[in-house]
This record gives sequence, structure tokens and C-alpha cells, in this order.
Amino acid sequence: MSSLLLSQQTLSRFHRTRSIAEKELCFACCAGESQYTAPKGNQHWKEGIRPPLVGEKMAQFLGSVRVTPYTLANFAHSRLQIPLHNNSCSLPASRIGFSPFRRILRACLQTNAGGNVDTQFPSDQPEIIFMGTGTSEGIPRLSCLTNPLKKCEVCSKATEPGNKNRRLNTSILIRHPGPDGTRNILIDAGKFFYHSALQWFPAYGLRTIDAVIITHSHADAIGGLDDLRDWTNNVQPHIPIYVAPRDFEVMKKTHYYLVDTSVVIPGAAVSELQFNIINEEPFTVHDVKFTPLPVWHGKAYRSLGFRFGNVCYISDVSDIPDETYPLLEDCDLLIMDALRPDRSSSTHFGLPRALDEVRKIKPKRTLFTGMMHLMDHEKVSEYLTKLMETEGIDVQLSYDGLRLPVTL
Repeated sequence: MSSLLLSQQTLSRFHRTRSIAEKELCFACCAGESQYTAPKGNQHWKEGIRPPLVGEKMAQFLGSVRVTPYTLANFAHSRLQIPLHNNSCSLPASRIGFSPFRRILRACLQTNAGGNVDTQFPSDQPEIIFMGTGTSEGIPRLSCLTNPLKKCEVCSKATEPGNKNRRLNTSILIRHPGPDGTRNILIDAGKFFYHSALQWFPAYGLRTIDAVIITHSHADAIGGLDDLRDWTNNVQPHIPIYVAPRDFEVMKKTHYYLVDTSVVIPGAAVSELQFNIINEEPFTVHDVKFTPLPVWHGKAYRSLGFRFGNVCYISDVSDIPDETYPLLEDCDLLIMDALRPDRSSSTHFGLPRALDEVRKIKPKRTLFTGMMHLMDHEKVSEYLTKLMETEGIDVQLSYDGLRLPVTL
């Protein structure tokens, strides 16, 4: 699909517009300038009416807007927020009375403004930041936002600013202050990682990625490795990657040019990654001890969780082998997979099974992650609150941008 590069002239036009219909029109005209460009004094601009050819061209570009770093800086500087969720101006309805444009544009332009950005921890306090808490496809789903026959409540909510149902690929970042400075250790870099980083790295004052630890070799865990080039080209010389042998073999195929850089065309700037093979034995990264937690992620497919300090992180699991349970004893914080509210799938725990595992493992606190669009944050949270009252188990849903102090 083609991508749209927003120029400074485009931004200027965008900032000058007042009504939301005009702002939508501005984006549409940027996408379809070859067919139509509304002059400043045009009657369409004055009345906020959409010209006839714009909507057709806009659909080709929505969701593929590519912003230059300079343009991005201008957006960040202006802190522009487009209140599409609360505006009476609407787009022309289709013949069947439904226009998916508003939902799609809202999802594209608004990010999850949640998290706890204003929370301050002491400079020497280790913490974890949830870079993403969703499934491989993320929330909202495009198929839900464009469905004229059925409204998906969770995906619709996820388009609202700050809504905790908006979720990108499951990943956490461990921020570890040490004598040589603060280290940022990432667990998994999936397809949407760069989008997560664009939001949470500036918000939390993050810059470097000092290591990446891989749980398994599915796209939602390694699909963002190529995007690490922004760091190795502009921030730091290289990034260490810690990966199990089986997953490294997969990377040799999916990211062959990152594993064997001799095949790269001279002058091309790809990610500079240093691969370190780990087995199911404890290893140390920047003075933090990680103990692998082997689990099954579907039949005969091994995935790794990790224990660091008294935190146990298991993002993708359909079954826990007996030999892994002793490694989960005396866990202060358990972060675990819970895909859907009603049942498990062949590759993931559902909420009932995840709760059974919590009762068995008995951590002090549990946060669920890896949730699909059937998991409504508010509704499931209400249910989990009742469990706290009836069973005394502290179980909650995580959300993108959540940060927590931890002991390492």
C-alpha cells in the first residue's frame, strides 16, 4: 500500500483549520491531492462540507500515513489532539447508512493516552513498563471498525483517547538503575513495537534499548526486530538479543539479513544486533538474573517465560509443565497470558484457566496480559474485583503504558 508523507505545508494547513470536518477534509485532501486540493477560500472549507472526490481517495491512504521525524516533532510540540469522539460533524453515510471512516481515522490518529505518565518513582527504583498488552493483531481490529452490520463494543471503545482497551503486541520493558546508569531491558519486540515505543519512550524518558530478550519466534514477539535500526543507527552502536536455539533458527529465515549482515547491500543501514543463545538455564543481563520459565504455547511448541527478582512473566502459554511450577514459588508479581473471558484456545490460556493457575501458583499479585477484543477492560476488571472480595486473590488486568515498581 502507498504511504502518505506529511509535508510542512500540509501540517500548516492542518493547524490552520478549525472545525473537525475541516481537519478531516485536510487529511483527505492530502491523500487525494492529485485529484482535488481545496483552496483556502473554497466554499467547502467555509461550510465544512466534503468535496465529492475526497472520500474515495482517502480510503486508500487511511492507516498508512508515514510521518517524517521533523513532522512528528511538530505534532509533539503542538500536542494536538483531535476530538473525533465528541463532535457533531459526521461523514456522509454510505448507501446502507454506515460510514467506517470515522472509526478508522479515530483509531489512526489517537493513541492510548493512558498509562501512569505522571507517576514518579525514585531514581534508583527498578520498574517495569507494559509496552503492549494485546494479541498479535492488536486492539482495535480493523475488521470490527469497518463492519456495517455489527458493532464491536471493545474495539469501538479502543478508539477513544486513553481507553485501556487499546492494546498493541504484548511486551514489557524493565528499567534497571545501576552503578553504570539505567539499563532498559526489553522482553519481545513484535510487529507493533515501534508504535509502542513512539508513545511510551518519550512519555517515560526512555532512549536506549540495552538488551532484548525473546520469549518465542512468532511475529508478535520478533516482528519488530527490523525497526531496531532506529536505535542502532542513531542512538547506540548495537543491541544484544537473547534468544533460545529453536527461535534463533527461525530468525535465520525470517530475519536472515540481520543474522548474516554479509548479505546486506553496502550502504544499507539495518539493525546491528548481537545474538546470544540462551538455554533453559538462568542467565544474567546487565546485572539482572533471568530464570527461563519453559511453558507450552500450543501442542509441541515451546515458549519461554522469565523470572527476574520476584516477578514471573509468562506472556504466551497454553499449558505449564510440572517442572516449571517450582520456579514460580514465592512469586510477588505474576504476569500471565489470558486471551479471552470464556475459554482457552489451543495456544493461550483463557480467563478461567488463567485464574485456576493463579489459585495454584498463589502469587501475591497477578496482572493478566495478551488480551483480545473480547476482553472488555472495565467489565472484566469488575469481575476480578469481586474475586478479591470473595476469594481474597489480587488479580487485575494490565494495560498499555502501565508502569510498576519492582524489586530485582
